[in-house]
Amino acid sequence: MKDRISQKSLKWIKLAVAAAALLTLIILAVVTAELPGEAGEGYAPRVYSSVFSLLPPVIAIVLALITKEVYSSLFVGITVGALLYANGKPELALNTLLYNENGGLVVNLTDLSHAGILVFVVILGTLVVLMNRSGAAAAFGRWASKHIKSKTGAALATVLLGVLIFVDDGFNCMTVGSVMRPITDRHNVSRAKLAYLIDATAAPICIIAPVSSWAAAVTYAVPEEMNVNGFQMFLQTILFNYYALVTLLMIVSVTLMRVDYGPMRLHEKNAAAGDLFTSGEAPYAEDDAPTDEGKGKVSNLVIPVVTLIVTCILGMVYTGGFFSGVDLITAFGDCDAARGLVTGSLITLIVTFILYIVRDVMSFKDFMACLPAGFRSMCAPMIILILSWNLSGVTGLLGASGFVHDLVASGAGAVQMFLPFIVFAVSLFLAFSTGTSWGTFTILIPIVCSVFPQNYNMLVVSIAACLSGAVCGDHCSPISDTTIMSSAGARCNHVNHVSTQLPYAFTAAGIAAVGYLIAGVLAYGHTLGVAAVALPVSLLLVPAVLWVIRKKQGSLKTAV
Repeated sequence: MKDRISQKSLKWIKLAVAAAALLTLIILAVVTAELPGEAGEGYAPRVYSSVFSLLPPVIAIVLALITKEVYSSLFVGITVGALLYANGKPELALNTLLYNENGGLVVNLTDLSHAGILVFVVILGTLVVLMNRSGAAAAFGRWASKHIKSKTGAALATVLLGVLIFVDDGFNCMTVGSVMRPITDRHNVSRAKLAYLIDATAAPICIIAPVSSWAAAVTYAVPEEMNVNGFQMFLQTILFNYYALVTLLMIVSVTLMRVDYGPMRLHEKNAAAGDLFTSGEAPYAEDDAPTDEGKGKVSNLVIPVVTLIVTCILGMVYTGGFFSGVDLITAFGDCDAARGLVTGSLITLIVTFILYIVRDVMSFKDFMACLPAGFRSMCAPMIILILSWNLSGVTGLLGASGFVHDLVASGAGAVQMFLPFIVFAVSLFLAFSTGTSWGTFTILIPIVCSVFPQNYNMLVVSIAACLSGAVCGDHCSPISDTTIMSSAGARCNHVNHVSTQLPYAFTAAGIAAVGYLIAGVLAYGHTLGVAAVALPVSLLLVPAVLWVIRKKQGSLKTAV
């Protein structure tokens, strides 16, 4: 009876939210309506570069967390954004939603970078199905069970693999999930926990790795007129990138101290009893179920995975001109990541085909049957990715970046000592709302450079705060590519991943914020060496905070 009442209440909540969303659309249409017209050259909506420019992603995120349904939530956010851009004109709103060259759904699908990511995701899904149906995943699980004896060991192994694959966050998510899922399942690690471990070792690792596409993006985001070596600047920000460093320490501490809190606690408790999903669903069960006939070989998994890593890295630097004489850092900076990943994954698929056919692992017919199965297994994350790109594009059309630029620049002069903290908070909010960390730090780094043209110490700390906040917002956001691909890599319900991850991410964000308050005060009148005192303080806060949480609620005795 109690469950029935709760389900009935949930149904009414969803209906109320849907009604509120519909009412919002009607009000927007009435309030902003004007005579029919076209969005010609120089056109700008009434709400351009205002606080309302962030309304679409906020609506989408809030709806997703309340209703636990991501597709309709994203679509409502996109529709609100299109109506705002069109000033309430239905025809222009529809054209904006579908065909606008900067934010339209159809245009996003035809964008070469986006299309490349979708192809990469499909090929990765196919490789996962191949490894499972060939028995390779089960064989790797049997091998790993001889070396990984506990739940803690499985979690730490996941973290280690995530740290080792530091070149690209999306590649990290899919690869770590594919390799570690059978092992974590065997030790009853919930899929939500696996998704968190994957996500926490994706962007946080990439943003502090000198050899990665992220390092190159930061390097070229520093304006040339600053006369500062962008790569050297990036290297100096690593020790001040508190969110990334705190997150890495936190996932290890959470694992070793056996502390789980928030919704994750329920997921881990259920996983210990054999329910890895908690929500009662097993995504992709039909096409993604491992086959264990005792004939699988570990090498049938290791060879494709190693090939994938090597060819994707080579593919990325190839597109950046590395084999034409360009140095490695410049090659990463100029690389087309999507093109490199597609090239590397396709080569891996061909190598896997040859390997499996020559070894008589699978018949030609069975191998080909894995292609549509891989596509089916990735339909859900691809839909979310496409809608997220659409939402991000519409938000850009509303001038969200201009609003944030004006917000930071207007108050920077009066509170310079606290600017690292302010930059961190603004960067976090912008990345959370738009789902993009690259777009966030690309917008904010030039602003920070204009505020501190003379004070180099504050410049380094503030740029680090910008990068840290961007990664934090990207880590938390339901519409972030990395968050979506972490869910896909772990085969976890996307809303479950977001809701269980948020308490951990917010804890790390709070600790990082304290670090930036301390670093800002110290860097304002002292050297970077003195300002670096904030790092050990932040790192010491991690076990201290987790110890308090553990004392308050106790540890899960099943987490062994």
